[in-house]
Amino acid sequence: MSDAAPVRRLCVVLGDQLDADSALFDGFDPARDAILMTEAAEEATYVPQHRKRLVLFFAAMRHFAEAQRAEGRRVLYRRLDDGAPQTLADSLRAAVDEHAPERVEVVLPGDWRVLEALKAAAPEIVIREDRHFLTTPEQWADMRRDRRRFILEDFYRAQRRRTGWLMEDGEPLGGEWNFDKANRRSFGRDGPGLVPRRPHSAPDDVTNDVIRMVEKRFPDAPGSTQGFAEPVTRRQALVHLRAFVEDRLPLYGDYQDAIAQGQPTLWHARISAAMNLKLISPREACEAAMEAHRAGRAPLNAVEGFVRQILGWREFTRGVYWTLMPDYAGRNELGADADLPAFFWTGETEMACLRDSVGQVLREGYAHHIQRLMVMGLFLMLWGARPKAAHDWHMGMYLDAVDWVSLPNMAGMSQHADGGVMGTKPYCASGAYIDRMSDCCSGCRYDPKQATGEKACPFTTLYWDFLDRHESRFRSNMRMKMQLSNLRRKSDADRRAIRKAAEGVRGRPG
Repeated sequence: MSDAAPVRRLCVVLGDQLDADSALFDGFDPARDAILMTEAAEEATYVPQHRKRLVLFFAAMRHFAEAQRAEGRRVLYRRLDDGAPQTLADSLRAAVDEHAPERVEVVLPGDWRVLEALKAAAPEIVIREDRHFLTTPEQWADMRRDRRRFILEDFYRAQRRRTGWLMEDGEPLGGEWNFDKANRRSFGRDGPGLVPRRPHSAPDDVTNDVIRMVEKRFPDAPGSTQGFAEPVTRRQALVHLRAFVEDRLPLYGDYQDAIAQGQPTLWHARISAAMNLKLISPREACEAAMEAHRAGRAPLNAVEGFVRQILGWREFTRGVYWTLMPDYAGRNELGADADLPAFFWTGETEMACLRDSVGQVLREGYAHHIQRLMVMGLFLMLWGARPKAAHDWHMGMYLDAVDWVSLPNMAGMSQHADGGVMGTKPYCASGAYIDRMSDCCSGCRYDPKQATGEKACPFTTLYWDFLDRHESRFRSNMRMKMQLSNLRRKSDADRRAIRKAAEGVRGRPG
């Protein structure tokens, strides 16, 4: 069918909505309906974005469009290198003007900004439910209603009861809801040993075309396209899921919080980018892990930890986003107002843990959750970075970042900008935590035990300074009682010395 043919339903497919089972395709009539997909320059530039992230989105979109055409569906695909409109809204307006569809439909976007832009471009647009997720925003709001406390653990237990996952006769399998205490092993002096290799999804002609386009059009974008091997099709994503379940899930539970320099994957899944683009579903990922446990191929602590990340944390995060937006985006409960340190764009710092983590993000567009939360995120909170600046960096640098997950995770959980919605206390720690969970400190010029002096670890200095600055704010938080008690043991002279040392940390480049 030609692009000029009349359209009954114009189905807008966004770059993070590559779901073949989408509600948009219910009753899709190839003779009368059409799919609109746009490589909008605005979506690639509204925050500085990693080149591999740009390749991932555009390559996955082009492959998805090809797959839809192979199903006999009409696809109106607007490519950047063919002069696509600058914005999604402009593309939608142009398509409506040209084709005069009876209805315009889109699955609920993953970004409030995009939703509002599409609604402005086509006021009668129909917003369809995103069936990819296991909970709707309305269900999340219903669970929260009339509760004095609604935290992640409460939500997770309710999800387990609702789905029956890892349940037996109404009780949690293994007698515990949460095996987090069994998931905190470090590698010790011998290191991680031989780590299973992650699958390599070699770029095909379509992806190589995208790589060339990104290099040409975005020469100033951070990161590099070199070595791109991410899954950009559903078939490739399923290969990555199977490899994780077979090779890395058995030790994922034990070592999910551990860090080893030069080891970006370890026993982590690294399927979040494919899942957030909807190439694979959370249900099939969790069911694959649970089947491995039933078959005796993966221990319960690993499977529960993996399911908790998806059924609990991922769904809770989305509920926070859609229930509290748009005001949530502007929250800054700690009054943080500093710019990001310059080394977050270069990786050039004497701090071994940050040099490794930030350098890895610059190369891979990926870091696992402890590197995100308790290395890079922790440093930015102690530094006093503006939550929006931290969120924008997270959104642009990670392959798996979509606003619904990035904002509550980075600004909320990591930076405590929401005042306790995502976490009832700030995730603050000294360099001792990094020393315990990684191999970074042994070769670093800084000493995690020291808060002042030439060898003082910036994490430790800024940790005590953070507690000192916010002591009155957290005095009534029972989960901060021990940390504040330790602070009060320090003399006034020690506190003054720490404040001065913290000023010095913020005054030097890295």
